[in-house]
Order: sequence, then C-alpha cells, then structure tokens
Amino acid sequence: MNSMPPPKSWATIFLDLVFPPRCLLCGAYPGWENPEHLCRDCRQGINYIRPPLCACCGKMMAAGEPGRSHRCQDCLVHPPPFSVARSCIRYDQTASLLLHRLKYHGDTAVLPGLRHIIEQAAIAGVCDPDIIVPVPLYRKRLKARGLNQAAHLARLFYPGRDSDIRFDLLHRIRDTPPQTVLSGAARRRNLRSAFAVKDLTLVKGKTVCVVDDVFTTGTTVSECSRALRLAGAEEVYVLTLAMVVSTV
Repeated sequence: MNSMPPPKSWATIFLDLVFPPRCLLCGAYPGWENPEHLCRDCRQGINYIRPPLCACCGKMMAAGEPGRSHRCQDCLVHPPPFSVARSCIRYDQTASLLLHRLKYHGDTAVLPGLRHIIEQAAIAGVCDPDIIVPVPLYRKRLKARGLNQAAHLARLFYPGRDSDIRFDLLHRIRDTPPQTVLSGAARRRNLRSAFAVKDLTLVKGKTVCVVDDVFTTGTTVSECSRALRLAGAEEVYVLTLAMVVSTV
C-alpha cells in the first residue's frame, strides 16, 4: 500500500523556496525538501496504533502478548460483519486537525501529511482486496462539503489502484444525522439500513475493503460491511486513518 510521492516540478520547487511551506500542525518551517510538510517534532509526536490489538476490530489491548491473535470482549460477544479492521493512528488532536482541514474545509494540502502517516503505519492483517469502497456521503452532504474525505484516503491507502476504487458501488440511501452527536446505541439506530449496494454482481464472491476516516464505535463501517456481505461479498476488511482509543 506504500508508494513514493511524485517528484516535484521546478515551478513547485521555486515556489517552496520563495514561500516556504509551514508545518501542517504547528506552523514551523520544516524545510523545503520536506515532502509531507510535517516538521520533525510533529512527526515524532504522531501516536501510531501498535500491538497488541484485537485480531478483529483492531482496538488496542491492555493485556496479552504483542502479536498474539485473540479477540476483544466486544468482538467475542457481538462479532462484527467485517473480518478485520485496522487503523493507522490514535484519534487525538493531531488526527483531528488534519482530518478536519480535509473534511470540513476541503484543504487537500494535508494529503502529503496523511500519506506519510499511512506509509509509516504498521498495518497488518488486511489482505489485498478485489474492490476498495470509500464510505459514501449522502448526496446533499457531499454537495455541501465538495469532497468525500474517505475517497481521498482510499487513494492514499491504495495508490495506483484507481480502477479498483468504486465510488458508485455503495450508496447512503438515507440522510442521517452526524454520528458525532450521538451515543453508541443511537449511532446503531441512526445507521441501520442506511447503506445499499447498487450492483450485486460486482460484489458477489469478492474481497472488499471499506475505507473511512475515523473508527469510533465501528457503527458506520459495520453497517457498510453488513450491506456488502448481504450483497454476497466473500470477505470485508476495514481501513481507517484514525481510531478513538480506549484499551480493552
């Protein structure tokens, strides 16, 4: 899933010399040769998700040997519809700042920094999928924002695989309130039957990876995964940039 960033044009190099880019997080000057526009201190302060993890949902485990395969209590009691979910970093102030700039302000200048995070993350357990599906936005919300952050993240997770990223396969069929204002139980009720697969023939027997920005309770990616499994997907994996962390 990793790739080298494209080489800079001479025009871009000249502009970087005249107007040096600042660090995306703290505003310091990281140096014109820094492709991700993150200074050294901010790069070192990124909190990556590290094992031991739940073998299924990817939550950090408080007990157990690193690398051992076992599930958390939640996944044992209520197995999710996806096979494996993994995230790159903890959802903290750093993740919030980068994602909010992309999600709510359409600031694609953060993409090199997000690419750097994805390349540095130790993601294991997610098999190479046949199809990559960004979590869709309802059309009214997509029009208001102007972009779908999950679509940009899908391209960063799987560079060079644009033809396998399907933006039209999974549809959000109801305009639901934002999940951030709801409790866990309300989140589940809010998204129940909110997603549908447009073309079942493209999904049947395939391995699908669902991509989103933040894994909080897992409700959104679970509902997407459920719709894909009902449509005939053989396996469903989940990748998110960040996860709200509480050790289990």
